[in-house]
This record gives sequence, structure tokens and C-alpha cells, in this order.
Amino acid sequence: MATLKHISSKNSDYTAIETYLVYQHDAFTGKQLLDEQGKPKLRDSYVLDTLECGDFSFATACLLANRKYGKNTQHGDIKSHQYIISFDPRDAADNSLTMEKAQALGLKFCEENFPGHPAIVCTHPDGHNHSGNIHVHIVIGSVRTREVERKPYMQKPRDWREGMKHSSTAQTMRHLRVEVMELCEGAGLYQIDLLNGSKERVSEAEYWARRRGQQKLDLANAALAAAGQQPKQKKFETVKDTLRK
Repeated sequence: MATLKHISSKNSDYTAIETYLVYQHDAFTGKQLLDEQGKPKLRDSYVLDTLECGDFSFATACLLANRKYGKNTQHGDIKSHQYIISFDPRDAADNSLTMEKAQALGLKFCEENFPGHPAIVCTHPDGHNHSGNIHVHIVIGSVRTREVERKPYMQKPRDWREGMKHSSTAQTMRHLRVEVMELCEGAGLYQIDLLNGSKERVSEAEYWARRRGQQKLDLANAALAAAGQQPKQKKFETVKDTLRK
């Protein structure tokens, strides 16, 4: 089952996202991992392309767009948007999904849904939980640099006019979820109904609380096992998990 996640960023340093995509980072602290010489460690594997950037880097293309149209001058302005398509871990073995195929799907998705925006499309082979799910990061500068053809889901001029900013509204997300479902169907990949998915909604904060809690619990259980004692709890639960029962 492929999923779609959206993250907006107010960070004016457009090089930061490419650094994240290319170099290894600690899953919990977000800090760059360094090698024995103190240099940033490249990720073991990734595929990266840019779109709508001309002869410039993604960062430069975004800065030039901001300057040309007088956008993103305030600290609180949203400078970029990131959409992450995570494919089902089974797709690699069952449906021959490779990083290269996922990258091609990501490029197609970006071209069709974010035309006119400087963009980075980068595919990674695995997620934070090492489940084997190939996933694609699509990062776009918030300012559109050319007018595009108006599509049925576009409701306001900002959705197609040059110099306007992308807005990830509920209607936009609904459209993009449908696009992901159709993308997977066309590629013969596993997919669920993203419009009527799980009733359990987990926030980013709760997700990381679960991850950190589970890591601490695993370490504690390992110590108990080494001492010949039986762990009482194997799965960590947040307060919200307990309340949901």
C-alpha cells in the first residue's frame, strides 16, 4: 500500500533539504552522521533529479523565484513543500519495484501535479523503521515560475498562475491521494483506498514518541533477557494508544 505524506517548511535555507536527502542523519536527533575523518557520510543509496531548475541548483532556482516575484520575504512564510510517496514493502519482491522505477514514478507525479515549481525528486531504498519500503521525496519551491494549464481540481488563480504560491489545501491533498492511487494501479503496485483509510490518525509527534519509546523498551528488555528475566512488555504504547483501547 502506497501512502502520501505532506510537510511544509519555513526554512529559508533551500540547501538543507538536499543535504538531508543526500547525507545520512540520525533518525531521532536529525543531526548529520560523520565518518572517521569528521566528514558527512553519504547515504548508501539514492537517486536524485531536479525539475524546472534550468541550469541552476534547486536552492538557487528557488531563491531566484522568490526575488523575481517578491515572495517569501518573511520568516513565517512557507518556503517549500515536501510530499513523500512510500510504497508497500512487498512491491520490491512481488511487483519488481526498484529505486529506478520508483524514481520514474516520482518524476511523473511531480511533472503532472507540480508544473512550474522548481523541484527535487529523490528516491531512498528504506524508511526510518527499516521495513524495506522504497519511498520518493518530492520537494518543491513554493513559488510557481510559469503559468500552467488549469486542471479541474484547481479552484483559485494561485493554483495555476505564474508567481503565485502553492497551497496544500484539503482539496489539493484529496486530488493528490487519488493521483497516488492511480499511479500505483497503473504500475501494478499494491494500493489501498487513501480517501477512506485507517480511522487511527497518528501525528508526527506521536509517531516519534512511539519510536523512541520502543527503542528504550527494547534496550530494557535486552538487559532483562541477559539477566535471565522475562520481559513484561514487548510493545511500547503511548498515552494516546492506551486511551484508544
